[in-house]
Amino acid sequence: MRPFDVLSHAVRAKEILAVLARHGFGELLSQIDLPAGFWTRLLPQPGPRRSIAERIRLAAEELGPTFVKLGQLLSMRPDVVPHEIILELRKLQDSVQPLPFGELQPVLADSLECEPGTVFAEFEETAVASASLAQVYFARLHSGEDVAVKIQKPDLHRVIETDFDLAEWLAGQLHQRVPGLQGIDLPVVLAESRAAVVRELDFRHEAANQEYFNTLNSHPERVFSPRVFRDFSSERVLVMERVAGVPVSQAQGLPPERRQELAAHGAESIVRQVFLAGFFHGDPHSGNIFVAADGRLCFLDWGLAGHLTRRLRHALADFWIAAVDQDTERIVQIAADLAPVDARPDLRAMEKEVTLALREELNFAIGRQAVGRAMLRLLFIFGQHGITLSRDYALMAKAVLSIEEVGRMLDPQFDLRRHTEPVLRELQRERSSPRLLARRTADMLRHTLIGLQDLPFELRRLVRRLEHDSLAINLHHRGLEQHEEAVKSAANRIALGVIIGSLVIGSSLIVTTGIQPHLFGFPALGIIGYLLSAILAFYVVWDIIRHGRHK
Repeated sequence: MRPFDVLSHAVRAKEILAVLARHGFGELLSQIDLPAGFWTRLLPQPGPRRSIAERIRLAAEELGPTFVKLGQLLSMRPDVVPHEIILELRKLQDSVQPLPFGELQPVLADSLECEPGTVFAEFEETAVASASLAQVYFARLHSGEDVAVKIQKPDLHRVIETDFDLAEWLAGQLHQRVPGLQGIDLPVVLAESRAAVVRELDFRHEAANQEYFNTLNSHPERVFSPRVFRDFSSERVLVMERVAGVPVSQAQGLPPERRQELAAHGAESIVRQVFLAGFFHGDPHSGNIFVAADGRLCFLDWGLAGHLTRRLRHALADFWIAAVDQDTERIVQIAADLAPVDARPDLRAMEKEVTLALREELNFAIGRQAVGRAMLRLLFIFGQHGITLSRDYALMAKAVLSIEEVGRMLDPQFDLRRHTEPVLRELQRERSSPRLLARRTADMLRHTLIGLQDLPFELRRLVRRLEHDSLAINLHHRGLEQHEEAVKSAANRIALGVIIGSLVIGSSLIVTTGIQPHLFGFPALGIIGYLLSAILAFYVVWDIIRHGRHK
């Protein structure tokens, strides 16, 4: 954003800056280019000493829905955000004071394209849940089915657009002026987060994710997702079956054996989603998992879901096995294989950092089994060394961390490895199955034959271009930019030296002639020539001293 755009949203901009300053980021904000007068009332007030991570979370909560969602999305970027900040951002509460139903009723009517009474026989106007983007109500269709209705809050697009405009302007300023933040590339991170929030505003994606999970779900008798009523759902309204039950966080009253069984079912489902289906719930925390009245686990809120290709799933399985085995070299090698072509990571330094992370997070000798935290730290290490892996890997790490927390909430002795091993064995059978190997071999032969068929044509085209002298080879030298600048600088100095020498010789000849007019008893043109040559000589000497001989 340009400065005048900030002024056009001056009230909100000042509010954002004031909150950041109040939470201890005044020194950072002082480095950006703000219009005059913006800092008059933004002096930070002394408060309790808190960590940077905690101050970021508190500022996001105070700034409202857009920044809460932004914080939640940043908690899924372990490649650029340290895991200490990620763990704090995961505490962001997406629960706010509900708006009166009267403010959301126009959204519901506009989405249904009719009066709600024509669709719902009963509608409870008291919200049962309220988040930053939507509120949920219970209702009953005329067919007699009990449903939950998720309605998007009004005028949300305008609020989010304004907040993201200001956030992106602020990120651009910090990226330009704070060297320590340039490695993160804040403008790109903000742009990706903005696209994710806009996508989440379209409830049709969430409906599709729920339906797809139920299609892939191999154990519907253990876990499920609410059925979606497509005829009544739209971009801003989602109608799904009402699930009678309690959040998993309120299941402490169940017998220990039952809690262990629920923890196992939840963990096995997530692991199967990740490794076998390649499609998984992106945020399975305790608030998004219900224990239904029939004893099954219900996964709610599918606004965020991860997608993994077969290659990524297989690489992830190798990552997982290597991490559990504490095989640092294997982990670094897999990461290097998945790295972009232009990445040049320091593999030795990575091995040291990965070894330390595994010892701290996966030390089985002392009972430390934080697989999710270990994955977050590994992704951050890779990102710091220029290896940016798929965003879905980050989503997977957060999902694993969430399901580990849910598992330990239900079962203090919960061990994710025990539920992962059978799934990994099944994946390994899939990778080495004769049918898959035969299909890959057939694909390879088919592509090879197609390439051989095209080879004569490509050779004829190459020969034809050679015959017509139309073949050109473009060479681009890398790493010679500094040498090019040095040559230019040397050529400029040589040219100045020639000019200075010429001025001195010419001025000396003029002085010997004694031509008029005179200055201080000598020809004026000769004196002026000496002065110009002296000025240029001093400039050359000063430039050499200032930049050094290498210039």
